[in-house]
Amino acid sequence: MHAWFLTRYEDVLACLRDPRLSADRTNFYQQQLQGFGKEVANDFLDSARRQMSMRDGADHIRVRRQASPGFTPQSLDTYRPAIRRIMGMLLDRVQDQGHMDVVKDISDQLPPMVIAEFLNIPTEDRERFQAWARPLADFSSPKQGANMEEVARSASRSTREMNAYLAEVIEARRHHPGQDMLSLMVQAQELGRMTLEDLSANALVILTAGHLTTTDQLSNGFYALLSHPDQLQKLQSDRTLLRSAVEEIIRYSPATRSAFRVAAQDFTLRDKQIRKGDTVFMSLASANRDPAVFTDPDRFDITRDSVQQKHISFGFGAHHCLGAGLARREMEIAIEMLLDRLPNVRLDETKTPEITHGMLFRSFNSLHLVW
Repeated sequence: MHAWFLTRYEDVLACLRDPRLSADRTNFYQQQLQGFGKEVANDFLDSARRQMSMRDGADHIRVRRQASPGFTPQSLDTYRPAIRRIMGMLLDRVQDQGHMDVVKDISDQLPPMVIAEFLNIPTEDRERFQAWARPLADFSSPKQGANMEEVARSASRSTREMNAYLAEVIEARRHHPGQDMLSLMVQAQELGRMTLEDLSANALVILTAGHLTTTDQLSNGFYALLSHPDQLQKLQSDRTLLRSAVEEIIRYSPATRSAFRVAAQDFTLRDKQIRKGDTVFMSLASANRDPAVFTDPDRFDITRDSVQQKHISFGFGAHHCLGAGLARREMEIAIEMLLDRLPNVRLDETKTPEITHGMLFRSFNSLHLVW
């Protein structure tokens, strides 16, 4: 990988907030092209450079601030009824059949439908979001043996198509604004707080990252809970454990396994010389299992107290995941309703789960349940 890897909680936490490490990772993505030429990924790279997650310092704060009002706890709580309605509809489709692939029937469906509500985009377009989002994730977190030229071209094509779609939606929102997240961002752009290109790039990242990671986290969570029957029984018996169960799921089995930064200057870390331009991977999953911080870290325990729940699956510092609150609400409601509606749900032991391990992400391709 020609990169540094950090695994201790203390080191990961420190580097997530270290200004000597830059969030601008476009050079790393260009290196993935392996001599094909950056033109094969131009659209992806141009959009990535404008995203808040790729910016540093005051520039990052300026862009992030325009989206933040839609992610306050009060704002997010207004979406709880919509999350319940959508989850109820998805369960209605499968409840009488006694089995399902929870990835296809729940995890792949709920987050894009919620994001559609969040940005007031037609729900029927959710399948287009999924088709666009997956190539972006595949390029950001390449799988072993992937044809990187093909992956890069697919990511750029998805970026172009999504930008064209968003341009129409943004123009419509100028004439008919609402209280949704995208309307708030359009108003900020009109007041000169961000450029039109910034608006489009950051709407894109909210649409894609906002549902892909939650999709993966839902499946990881269902598996973690159902593969530990003792913990499942505790939650069935005591729903006050729901919130701590979600936090333990996110600690124990995070969808985002690693974050990474690029050194903006030379510095020393644990007697190692990090050079300007070096890539530094921070293993969130490993930090979450650090025995110096978490007692018996490899044990899945939904009763861990608040001190034991200080995982960093959503990052830390200025780049702490903006959508963490929305993801938590989706997780809580989805798990609660699944157990309420399907109290005897369990893993289908006749079918082996299919798991994908990317460089940054961990996800299930299929996970079969019966009841």
